[in-house]
Amino acid sequence: MNLYEIAVKTIDGQTEALEKYRGQVLLVVNVASKCGFTSQYAGLEAIYRRYLPKGFAVLGFPCDQFAHQEPGNEAEIQSFCSLNYDVTFPLFAKIEVNGSGAHPLYQFLKKAQPGIFGSETVKWNFTKFLVNREGNVLKRYAPTDTPEKIEDDLKGIIELSTGDRCMPV
Repeated sequence: MNLYEIAVKTIDGQTEALEKYRGQVLLVVNVASKCGFTSQYAGLEAIYRRYLPKGFAVLGFPCDQFAHQEPGNEAEIQSFCSLNYDVTFPLFAKIEVNGSGAHPLYQFLKKAQPGIFGSETVKWNFTKFLVNREGNVLKRYAPTDTPEKIEDDLKGIIELSTGDRCMPV
């Protein structure tokens, strides 16, 4: 299975394949509204808006597996994100990222980029996965890695894949 064959459910209940994002650089993040890292929504939105014209998307997947930090339903999550952080990047239906009920997307991401010591477990909310335009998972970031901290990696991947970077002769 490749990334683009995986089906996901949007926050408003529509099922779609990730095929829609083929050719884009992606940052896939498990998000939560009542987490100590929730303020990262602002940084995620900022990099989304900055790099959207160059073929970049943040994909937010709410998850309630960590200390019940995403208790709301999809409508409440969408409202929270819109009102508090003006989120315009794609949000999806609540999923599980660990255990026997882990969504196929997260099974794929964790296998492609295991965490420290080879663990495939997502440790907390706001774990991030960077995916290139070909659907390859390049890097996994800890929840403490802010969008601002990873922007150089992101910018490098976007520029390299769009030809914006000047190559030496």
